Amino acid sequence: MNSKAKTTDLKKAKWWRQTEKGILCSLCPRKCLIPEGKTGFCSVRANLANELFSLAYGHPAAIHIDPIEKKPLNEFLPRTTTFSIGCYGCNLDCAFCQNYHLSRGSCSTEDFSQFISPEKLVEDALTAGCQSVAFTYNEPVVWAEYMLDIAAAAKDRKLATVMVSNGYIEPGPAKEIFPLIDAANIDMKGFSEKFYSKLTHSSLQPVLNAMKLFYEMGKHLEITNLVIPGENDGDEMIEAFLSWTKNELSLKIPLHFSAYHPDYKYLKSPPTSSDCLRAIKKTAQKMGFTSVYLGNIF
Repeated sequence: MNSKAKTTDLKKAKWWRQTEKGILCSLCPRKCLIPEGKTGFCSVRANLANELFSLAYGHPAAIHIDPIEKKPLNEFLPRTTTFSIGCYGCNLDCAFCQNYHLSRGSCSTEDFSQFISPEKLVEDALTAGCQSVAFTYNEPVVWAEYMLDIAAAAKDRKLATVMVSNGYIEPGPAKEIFPLIDAANIDMKGFSEKFYSKLTHSSLQPVLNAMKLFYEMGKHLEITNLVIPGENDGDEMIEAFLSWTKNELSLKIPLHFSAYHPDYKYLKSPPTSSDCLRAIKKTAQKMGFTSVYLGNIF
């Protein structure tokens, strides 16, 4: 990152405070302490001249029109299209990341010639005939300021909003963001703190807290679990996840179990078999879940 970037060309971030050792970012549970001229773990929140800026704001790295089911959201505005937006960065470090070219990428302040305002994105979505705008591809929490402003602009134009997230966010920011989001698919990586610590260098509990908060706000929630053989596919872990969802959320929550393929830094496990996913689906249905979907089966 170029620490000499003109701060007048950048969006000042929310959720931070100055300390003697740098800026403390309070957006997600990492609570990065960011020295001057550096970025946080996510690579897109930068301390420039002792203020925190969002390098991703106005600079999407990917824009596509997708079927809403691709998010995956199978029970929110089905058979419609969504205007999908992604940037760079992530606040997790999943060894098995299936989209690492965006999640581990970083913004360059050297080439900020193309700025796309929230209002322009919403206008483009409406022109394309989409019924919603989706914050997706990488982790939208790390560019939350951009997401907030796009969501507000979308609400003004009666356009639905969708968030595809890992759910790793602090309660304060979540309470500001979630009211502007109509539907979310939150990715629960694996139902144990050991799994999260080992393979994502983060923690499970904040994700559970985020899912509960979103659901309790009366929003449409679907949950995805990427099933990795030998890591998070054991009967005990799957049943613990299903029991938690049943007791803390609802048996009506749509669940997505998706097949993993070896990628990024984790090549140890083989691709997930269709038999494994079908067995998980049967377990969920026996427990009473009414909407269970399987993904990445070919």
